[in-house]
Amino acid sequence: MKNNRWALVTGADRGLGLALAKGLLARGYDVWAGQYAEESQALQELEAAYGKRLRPIRLDISDATSVAEALRIVVDQTEQLDLLINNGAILGNTTSTIQDELDFEDIEQVFRVNTLGALRMTNGLIDLILKSTDKTIMNISSEAGSVGACKRTAWYAYCMSKSALNMQSQLVHNQISPQGGKVLVVHPGHVQSYMKGELDATAKLSPEQSAQHILGLLEQRLGSDWPDQLLALTDYQGGQWPW
Repeated sequence: MKNNRWALVTGADRGLGLALAKGLLARGYDVWAGQYAEESQALQELEAAYGKRLRPIRLDISDATSVAEALRIVVDQTEQLDLLINNGAILGNTTSTIQDELDFEDIEQVFRVNTLGALRMTNGLIDLILKSTDKTIMNISSEAGSVGACKRTAWYAYCMSKSALNMQSQLVHNQISPQGGKVLVVHPGHVQSYMKGELDATAKLSPEQSAQHILGLLEQRLGSDWPDQLLALTDYQGGQWPW
């Protein structure tokens, strides 16, 4: 990949977002790293290694004021954005079924992060994206968002929010593809993340392994002609999920 490409990754404090930021830096991108926590030692260490090529910005994608301030900083400092990775997400309750008392405040918060957070970022940055060479949006979704493959009886917040993210991706694709824009929807696999509030050590993939798959796919797609349809890896491929 060429140097001097700009990328922005949400939820880059740790886990998959941090691994994606590292991978993009190694591939020559300058990276805006959305930082939810007040402090992030991992991002500080990465900034020390890469200097101004990494630019952490405080960002709570569920909060309109926080998003507006982050977008103001980005717009002031760059004229284009080659890649937006909407990675930030939370899990919410995964045990309550329709026969239990559902926590609707929890469900609403998951939607504010997983669905509306991505929409806020895409909406606010779309002009910069369409001015770039690659014009690429990547939404980190999940097999949990697939209606046809759903076998769960719970996970209301997460499954519904990711299904809505998939629809959002299609709507964005319909608008920007005639202008050369690209939307990529990725199922990252079962990743060792902190989405439950603590490290999920039962997951098969490390953040680095998942990021390597995802960025390899990105490189492959940027080096070839994209199909007219939305590329959605949340759909079955040969009867199984991609990885």
